[in-house]
Amino acid sequence: MNMFRVVLAAAALTLTSASVALAQAPTVAAATPAPSTATAPAGPLKIGYTSVEYVLSQMPESRQIETDLKAYSTQLENQLKSKYAEYQTKAEAYQKGAATMTDVVKADKEKELTTMQQSIQEFQRSADQNLQQKQQTLLKPALDKLQKTIDAVSVENGYTYVLNSDGASPVLLHGPKEGDISDLILKKMGVTPGAAAAAPKATTPATPVSSPASSTNKTAKATKKK
Repeated sequence: MNMFRVVLAAAALTLTSASVALAQAPTVAAATPAPSTATAPAGPLKIGYTSVEYVLSQMPESRQIETDLKAYSTQLENQLKSKYAEYQTKAEAYQKGAATMTDVVKADKEKELTTMQQSIQEFQRSADQNLQQKQQTLLKPALDKLQKTIDAVSVENGYTYVLNSDGASPVLLHGPKEGDISDLILKKMGVTPGAAAAAPKATTPATPVSSPASSTNKTAKATKKK
C-alpha cells in the first residue's frame, strides 16, 4: 500500500481543477496550494506547465510524508484487526453454545454481537476520515513550499500563467519541452531533478479484515439450522 501516491494524485487533481477554471475565465481560480495574487507582467503571454505529482515526488519531504502516512495507516489497521478479532471470538462462542442457551441469554448475546458489529463499522468510517485529515496535514507544508517556488520561478522566467500537466483528464494536450518548468522549480528548491526514485503506481489498500456482517449472517444461519 502506497498512501503517499494517493496523496500526490489528490493534490494533482486539485491543481488540475484550477487549471480548467483558468482556461474558462480571465481570472485565476482558487486552488490548493493557493495561486499567487501577483499582478501579471505586461507583454506577450507566456504559459508554462509543470507536473505537480512529479515535483512533489522529487522533494525530500516526500519520504517523510510517506513514512508517516504508512505508520498511521498501520496503526489504524491494527486497531481494526484487534476489534474484529474480539468480535470473531465472541461470535464463535455464541455459535457453539447457542443450542443450550435460554432465549433470554441468546437475545443478550445477539444484542452484544450486533453492538460490536456496529462499533467496528463506525471505526472503519472514522478511520477513513482520520487518514484523510492526516494526509492533508502532512502534505500542506510541502504544497505551500511548492506554490511559493512556482511563484518565484514564474516571476524570474517571465511566465504569465503556469498550468498543471497532471490529471485523469489532461488539461495540457500539447506543449514544447521548454515550456515545462518542473526542473526549474526543483532546482529553485535545491533539489536535483530525477534524483529521487519514481514511486510505484497507486493501489487501492486492501481491507485488513473481512466484513463483520458476513460473520453475523453465518452465525445466524448456523443457529437456525440447529
